[in-house]
Amino acid sequence: MLTIAWRDEYDAELILFDLWLNNLEQFIKKYQKMKILHCCLSNFYIDGFNYQENMLVREHVRAGHEVLVLASTENYNAQGQLSYSVPGRYRGNDGAEVLRLPYRRLGPHALMKKIRAYPRVYRQLRIAKPDVIMFHGTCAWELLTVLRYKKNNPSVKLYVDSHEDFNNSARSFISKNILHYLFYRSIFRKSIPYVEKVLCISTETMDFIGGFYGCPKDKMEYFPLGGVIFDDATHRANRVDVREKYEIPPDTLVFLQSGKFDKKKKLTEALEAFQKIPYAENVQYLIAGVLQDDVKAEVEALLAKDDRIRFLGWKKAQELMQLLCAADVYVQPGSQSATLQNSICCRCAVMVDDVPSHHPFVKGNGWMVHGAEALVRAFDAAIHAFQEGCLEQMRARSLSIARQLLDYEKMAQRLTS
Repeated sequence: MLTIAWRDEYDAELILFDLWLNNLEQFIKKYQKMKILHCCLSNFYIDGFNYQENMLVREHVRAGHEVLVLASTENYNAQGQLSYSVPGRYRGNDGAEVLRLPYRRLGPHALMKKIRAYPRVYRQLRIAKPDVIMFHGTCAWELLTVLRYKKNNPSVKLYVDSHEDFNNSARSFISKNILHYLFYRSIFRKSIPYVEKVLCISTETMDFIGGFYGCPKDKMEYFPLGGVIFDDATHRANRVDVREKYEIPPDTLVFLQSGKFDKKKKLTEALEAFQKIPYAENVQYLIAGVLQDDVKAEVEALLAKDDRIRFLGWKKAQELMQLLCAADVYVQPGSQSATLQNSICCRCAVMVDDVPSHHPFVKGNGWMVHGAEALVRAFDAAIHAFQEGCLEQMRARSLSIARQLLDYEKMAQRLTS
């Protein structure tokens, strides 16, 4: 009996030791400082915005990692319009070192911004010596350069993320059959054996990368655009401050729509639907962004008809996040935008286009809409939900979805685990 008792105690100690060792390994992995390289060479990188590239960079900097962003010169100016910055190295607003590279001068600018080849990329990789490389976007010549570095340094973890789908890519004959199928796809397929995972922002992206680009299912992973989740006190402070700034009473229902508005954003359709609902004084519709020429006259005419609709102009990332905290319902009936995920993280109920990419984010916290009649019904339902006290439950549901799917802190840790 003594031998058996001793053996049981010894086995128990071994089990406890194994558990302790496993926890220690997990702790080290979580807090180990790494060198992380974000390659933004197949898309733009805009300092201080809330795009996925910015948020992951911020979280990696906040976690204490050494972060370098290799980026094109594509940027936005103060009016939210596409512009080009000067090549060079600087400390970016997201906290990381940023190196902006010009396109190689092998042809006209219009061609080179599609090929996306840059000088001295391999040299920068050798200098940086990254432990992890996140290549944002699948469409660039320089993926081959990063692939060469990975082959020569097999311990480096290489992730490629994809935002492409048939809504935003390969829409014309030349784009689909020449640029994407013959050029980008050929480059991407060479990388498949060497990447850890291809991180896809939506189910439609997974269909595009799997079906059109030929990526195996076991190489793909769902990695949605996320957002910032504020604690209760910060969210409440933002909400109060913004409503005081714009003189919005606490008992007012606030709709918000934001973006660079062209016809695809369907701002005109949303405003027309809103104005078909019986007039209610304790409702406001805020618009933050820039009006493109193809909708400007129509939108301005609708603004003039209803004093509850307020156009606030272009807002920087921090201001937009504060506006989202002040809003109750975020409206996005047209083309997709990362602001949807941020709105859910800021506890907004949502009114969004009924497309497959949005389905994971709308589960008891809003309305899927398609067409003018659906928009009218959704506005009517939102106003009734507010009047009946049900909207708070929907906003709480958004916060729950955000914590499950959209927390950028957890998503950033995924790349270093």
